[in-house]
Amino acid sequence: MEPRAARLVVLAVAALVAVCAVLVTVSVVTRSSRADQTGPTTGQTTTGQTSTGQTSTGQTPGGSTDPDAPVVAFYGDSYTLGTGASDPAKRWSSVIAAERGWNEFNYSVNGLGFVNHRQSTPPDYGPEDGVSRSIAADPDILFVTMGLNDNFSMPDRADDVRAAIRTDFATLRAALPDARIVVVEPFWYTDDRPDSLTQIIDWVRSEAAVIDADFIPGASHWIEGHPEWMAADGLHPNNDGYAEMAVRMDESLRAIGL
Repeated sequence: MEPRAARLVVLAVAALVAVCAVLVTVSVVTRSSRADQTGPTTGQTTTGQTSTGQTSTGQTPGGSTDPDAPVVAFYGDSYTLGTGASDPAKRWSSVIAAERGWNEFNYSVNGLGFVNHRQSTPPDYGPEDGVSRSIAADPDILFVTMGLNDNFSMPDRADDVRAAIRTDFATLRAALPDARIVVVEPFWYTDDRPDSLTQIIDWVRSEAAVIDADFIPGASHWIEGHPEWMAADGLHPNNDGYAEMAVRMDESLRAIGL
């Protein structure tokens, strides 16, 4: 091959390599940019159940994208899971978290109670129990919104319910000594109130005081007398019901400085 021709071949190969390098760089940058746009945009991972009862893991629909924002865990039943809402972002916990810029970790399960539908029996907590999961989240603030479903085990399991409340609260405080714990009066869903509801509320309030937790009273009345705030199943709030719960919770939290 002539020297001039050889030089032309070398130049052509070099040019081709340069073009390929540019294309690879553009491709990497484009993928990175697209990942930034479609990646997680909300708080902590949620593990619980959807309104259909299926296990759900992923990002919560509300909260802050700031890694330095407070991590706030919600441990509760279907009324904190958001069953009956058209979208998890409509549930009261996610509304509150979004308004305050919190990273939300929501471990709530349909049918869950202090003794009902538990993954394990206190104090022998399994890794998937709500207490274990809430502790693992290492929250700055922890909400406990339990007790509704335990009414269906009363009075037969009254001693078990009271013991579980005491053990759960003591375990959470011992594992999270610096967290602010907010215990919410058990929610309720009908205008008729069984005697057991008053009993469970009293136990929850009493044990919250023992661990120096904040207590939010009155939550069992928040949607009382408003059938229009209930979903088609007649058991859970609809979007309007959760919106009202968020308003009431906001007022209660402001009253305790949150």
